[in-house]
Amino acid sequence: MSSTPHAWPERLSEAAAWRRAQGLWRERRTFQAGLVDFAGNDYLGLAGDPRLAEAQAAGARAFGAGAGASHLVSGHLEVHEALERRLAELVGRPRALLFSTGYMANLGTLQALCDNHTQVFQDRLNHASLLDGAGLAGARSRRFHHRDLDDLDRLLGRAPGDSARLVVSDGVFSMDGDVANIGGLAEISARHGAWLMIDDAHGLGVLGAHGDGCVGRAHGVDRVPILVGTLGKALGTGGAFVAGSEALIEHLIQFSRPYVYTTAQPPGVAAATLAALDILAAEPERRERLRDTIAYFRHEAALLNLPLADSFTPIQPLILGDSQRVLHWADQLRRTGLLVGAIRPPTVPHGEARLRITLRATHGRESLDHLLENLARLQGEGTN
Repeated sequence: MSSTPHAWPERLSEAAAWRRAQGLWRERRTFQAGLVDFAGNDYLGLAGDPRLAEAQAAGARAFGAGAGASHLVSGHLEVHEALERRLAELVGRPRALLFSTGYMANLGTLQALCDNHTQVFQDRLNHASLLDGAGLAGARSRRFHHRDLDDLDRLLGRAPGDSARLVVSDGVFSMDGDVANIGGLAEISARHGAWLMIDDAHGLGVLGAHGDGCVGRAHGVDRVPILVGTLGKALGTGGAFVAGSEALIEHLIQFSRPYVYTTAQPPGVAAATLAALDILAAEPERRERLRDTIAYFRHEAALLNLPLADSFTPIQPLILGDSQRVLHWADQLRRTGLLVGAIRPPTVPHGEARLRITLRATHGRESLDHLLENLARLQGEGTN
């Protein structure tokens, strides 16, 4: 007797009910004018800069609203070529390759480099796209304890001697705001004959002497052969890139399916990113203001005994532990005009639900004080 197939509507309903019951339901809300954004990743405040908007409009007028095809057909335009050159110069690499999103850049790189004979070693708190990329490639993947170089060294030492080895880590960890030990990762990787891949999505534009990130020119292509950066965070536009040697970039052009089979980035976006790179070079005071903002916020939060994680980047996690408590705090903050990210499992480990507060160069003291006052009020309510 054949069993009755499980109805798809029931499967969807059961999954939704489970997630709601766990306090993990994600809700998409339209951003409302008047809210102060402490949730996004526009660290330098460039996304709303009129110079980028004008550059994007000019790029669209010159090249069209869309590229019209993939890079390997007819979609690779002069503005894309110029942007790749500028990005390579920024991070001190021979070449860079544009992708439409950071997720695609990570998936495409790992899929092109790895197979079931590859050993991949990933930090336990890596971004989902890095974990998914290794899985897509069918690579044998091991996860070392967060920022634990001794654990990585031990795992590499146990790897089969005939396997290709790739160490993968975020540069700045997107939910914790802490920074990988790039020098230590590079030294251990080289000692074990492994390549090192760093996703510097949240460091690019923010860290480094030139806004070139936590890798950039400080750690050359010989130490970090594969560098990924995104354009939709500190640079305020959209898309991503992979930077490295001539051989790496040519390999990705030939074998990275997300690159080969995707329409190229809209040319207006590429033009806006070129404008963002001009501003990054000409206005280092934006990074200085951001550093001052981070220091002020952390100093005042410490006086209020707020449970901030240890981070000197714009990502300032406030660990609350309980998902329902995080949702309550985020809702109360929104009612006072403050938008803060409510981060819960599976994005972070169970028991580590948090408010993910993100700071930007354009946040004024009045907005920061308003946020701090409301966080202190909510903390006080919890202790009464």
